[in-house]
Amino acid sequence: MGRGEIAVIGLGRSGRAVAELIARYGGRAYVSDAGSGAGVRAAADELVAQGIAVDVGHHDLERISRSLAVVASPGVPPTAPPLVTAAQVGIPILSEVEAALAFLPNTTRYIAVTGTNGKTTVTALIHHLLTALGAKAVAAGNIGTPVSVLAMQNMPPEWIALEMSSFQLHDTPSLAPTVGVLTNLAPDHLDRYASIDEYYGDKMRLFATATARSRWVTNADDPEVQRRVRGIPGTHHRFTVDANTDRSVTGEHPSCEGVADLTHGEVTIFGTSFMRRADIPLLGDHNVANVLAAVLAVAVADPAHRTPDARALMAAAIATFGGMPHRLQVIGEVDGVQWINDSKATNVSSARVAVAGMIRPIVVLLGGRHKGESYETLIPLLQQHARLVIAYGEAAAQIEGDLAGHVPLERLGSSFEEVVSRARAVAQPGDAVLLSPACSSFDMFSNYEERGTTFQRLAVET
Repeated sequence: MGRGEIAVIGLGRSGRAVAELIARYGGRAYVSDAGSGAGVRAAADELVAQGIAVDVGHHDLERISRSLAVVASPGVPPTAPPLVTAAQVGIPILSEVEAALAFLPNTTRYIAVTGTNGKTTVTALIHHLLTALGAKAVAAGNIGTPVSVLAMQNMPPEWIALEMSSFQLHDTPSLAPTVGVLTNLAPDHLDRYASIDEYYGDKMRLFATATARSRWVTNADDPEVQRRVRGIPGTHHRFTVDANTDRSVTGEHPSCEGVADLTHGEVTIFGTSFMRRADIPLLGDHNVANVLAAVLAVAVADPAHRTPDARALMAAAIATFGGMPHRLQVIGEVDGVQWINDSKATNVSSARVAVAGMIRPIVVLLGGRHKGESYETLIPLLQQHARLVIAYGEAAAQIEGDLAGHVPLERLGSSFEEVVSRARAVAQPGDAVLLSPACSSFDMFSNYEERGTTFQRLAVET
């Protein structure tokens, strides 16, 4: 066994979907997952019922070594034995996105979005805008829906808003989007990558197939982004939320077709007024940047999206966008205290953006599993905004070591109920309690969604 098979590593949503896709088109898949929990076994049973070979609790490395290709789930690190085995014998390692794109018709166009922060919001906004323009569009990739699911549909969508993580980009060499969007670059995933440069290198794989006909949307306010995209073939469209600041690497101000003049509250696209900042229903200036990125990407994707009627439809759609769960999500106000769920802030740069956007004194909850970054860059903003920082979880000692003596700080343990209870006791009417952990959730929760949902439940309990 094994000859002519495609090995799929991981029984998550993308692994299951790509295995079904392979089988749908007459191929043979072998799926394995080192886990053996109830969820993994249930997923395995579904595939076995379709005649797909599955192993749970272990990987058959000898079988994998004879496969035609290996499809790796995003959460599987390159150091995992199946991927090491494949690399040693020269077997191609692909992402689920790479495998699925080959099965989509040429009529399906996609806008690919990556970046350290904001990519999910930008992807969701792009989907929202395309739908408002009357297109048949789907948000897929790292945002939740595997591309393989779309490839199995009888009528695939006209457009895909495709969120790409660095892990997915690592193994998607043929990605050639209608428009590619890079929101920003900041240190992240240093628990998986050997260096920041290695992490940034995977992000830059978005541009691997760049040609003179490519279209790119990038952040003019991010010097690292502009330094790295300089010289990449294609047409570059830039956005800024600080039109009065020259942030270019070359000394020449990059032309920006998406501009937010926050001083006067005006947002313009291609030199023409688009909407007022006050009409964007999202917290934080970073979300204005996300809006600019999404609108630019949709506008340059097709000439029909740049007409006056299209612009009006997009502006109206932005005004109705409710934001994404667990991303600066205002839960509500209890006894004069606002509660904000930013559980998706799993790195320091994302937490820094959240704190910077606060207009009330805040009690900040920082903690979880440490990802290799220093928390010291938070100090100036915390000094300005924080009534108290509560450090908790596995990273509590590291957070305390970086911040103690600079900002008011208390260190608690691994009881999330205790953390929220203490925040409630400290917060005063007119304050906000901000969960923006700057860490992964895996010390206490299965994912950031569970952490955010638990925070929401505890916030409204009295």
